[in-house]
Amino acid sequence: MILPCEVGVKTVLPAVKAIMARTIVEKHGLKEKQTAELLGLSQSAVSRYVSRERGNILAIENTAEILALIDQMVNLLIKEPNKKAEMMRLFCQTCTVIREKGLMCELCQKEMPKEWAESCFFCR
Repeated sequence: MILPCEVGVKTVLPAVKAIMARTIVEKHGLKEKQTAELLGLSQSAVSRYVSRERGNILAIENTAEILALIDQMVNLLIKEPNKKAEMMRLFCQTCTVIREKGLMCELCQKEMPKEWAESCFFCR
């Protein structure tokens, strides 16, 4: 049994971290090492996110609602890094929006047994 949250860990989490890393480096002007410290990642992971070598399995960059939530997370991380509960709430909200818009469905259905995938409507 594969749950949507398991697929999310493999697809949503890297996609969101990639956008966050690019936003911090490109819009906020922080170095990759500083970005890595903020995100709890290695500098090489940030480099791969910024260069789009990693975190591009799920296409979420063209969804304004998702980008707005990610911007909120980035701003919170930079300005008030101790507000971890708010960060988690925003991340869960981002994941919920991704599921509700069906952006993860195709990837999720590939992971499920066929009989489950045909009748799944959890995200929508």
